[in-house]
Amino acid sequence: MPTTDVAPLAASLPEGMVVTDPDILEGYRQDRAQDPDAGTPLALVRPLTTEQVQTTVRWCAANGVRIVTRGAGTSLSGGATAVDGAIMLSTEKMREISIDTSTRTAVSQPGRFNFEVKEAAKANGLWYPPDPSSFEICTIGGNVATNAGGLCCVKYGVTTDYVLGLEVVLADGRAVRLGGKQLKDSAGLPLTKLFVGSEGLLGIVTEVTLRLIPAQSAASTVVGSFASVREASEAVLEITGKIRPAMLEFMDKVSINAVEDMLHMDLDRNAGALLVAQSDAPGPAAAAEVAFIEEAFARHGASEVFSTADPAEGEAFTAARRAAIPAVERLGSLLLEDVGVPIVALPDLIDKVAAIAADEQVMISVIAHAGDGNTHPLIVFNPADADETRRAHSAFGRVMDAAIELGGTITGEHGVGRLKKAWLPDQVGPDVMQMTAAIKKALDPDGLLNPGVLL
Repeated sequence: MPTTDVAPLAASLPEGMVVTDPDILEGYRQDRAQDPDAGTPLALVRPLTTEQVQTTVRWCAANGVRIVTRGAGTSLSGGATAVDGAIMLSTEKMREISIDTSTRTAVSQPGRFNFEVKEAAKANGLWYPPDPSSFEICTIGGNVATNAGGLCCVKYGVTTDYVLGLEVVLADGRAVRLGGKQLKDSAGLPLTKLFVGSEGLLGIVTEVTLRLIPAQSAASTVVGSFASVREASEAVLEITGKIRPAMLEFMDKVSINAVEDMLHMDLDRNAGALLVAQSDAPGPAAAAEVAFIEEAFARHGASEVFSTADPAEGEAFTAARRAAIPAVERLGSLLLEDVGVPIVALPDLIDKVAAIAADEQVMISVIAHAGDGNTHPLIVFNPADADETRRAHSAFGRVMDAAIELGGTITGEHGVGRLKKAWLPDQVGPDVMQMTAAIKKALDPDGLLNPGVLL
């Protein structure tokens, strides 16, 4: 039987690092997904170093105690939900960071927020591109765990494209280094990539080496208002078929109005959809891209097209898109999807989501990183209404089914976590599930790391 006495663990770590106060533990039970099945951790451990993570893992391995690793708790898939009797290992205090301009890399512990890595890079004339909408409150460790994306992924890629190396504590307490500061490395199996997106199942990331690139050119922004989501999504297809914009974001009528209620930006409340595009191409190429985007918007029925080269004006529209989830959340509780499809299937997915909303009689607001086909259907419901809650959860599953039917994925950047794992076999099939389980067994034979996630 797993032990419930954490006194020996507390004695092996600095004073106060192991927390058992019930009031504090309560704040670590849930992540942003608000999983109703969240458990209560045995204790909270907040290490500062890799060695302290090793000490914790070795104690857990010796005593049969499971471990849930948590960053900032911003997971939208239940990836950091507490488990009864498990140690909650929070990396929030692991915050060291250094920038190496000669290799254009950042070496960061997992507790640094995404925006802090960006700011450290910027102070050295460099840029870290991945930018989840929650970039101000999500950590680099969490970004690595879920292979997070963001608004500029359509041109610049996702987290895995910038992870050059990792330090990882394995389930038996060993710490291994994978990769490094070199841009090219073909030695052995690509194990660094294996851990990016593995959601804490295979090891605990204690340090990340990130590739940085030269600072982004000032962006020009184009905003288009459309009567329907179908027209907007078809404009997306034309644009992505010709160019790679620096951003191409989508908001539907519900999210437009929710953002307008919150930010008062004079957005068109009657629009069926809004597209926000950006070009950061150098020199005259930017003007050419902007002109093409404007023309594509017009060809697909945009009632209003606005463009600006003013970074402040452009940032205001970017901020509006980032605010969409908290704005819609003011309408009720949310079940948050992040299904993705091949870009050509984007219009069909949006149509299917609308049909599901009508059939289940629930509100589903759709926002999207439209340029790469990653959508965020936001299912709004009243948890006090049992029938509406049932219909909302039915819609949640049907949206994932629709994405799979269109050759897509149940998650583009939030991870499978605990909330979506029932649908993973339908997407990847039994052979891939067997391979996944075999890898998990090889690296964590006792199933101590993040139990209940993905498998």
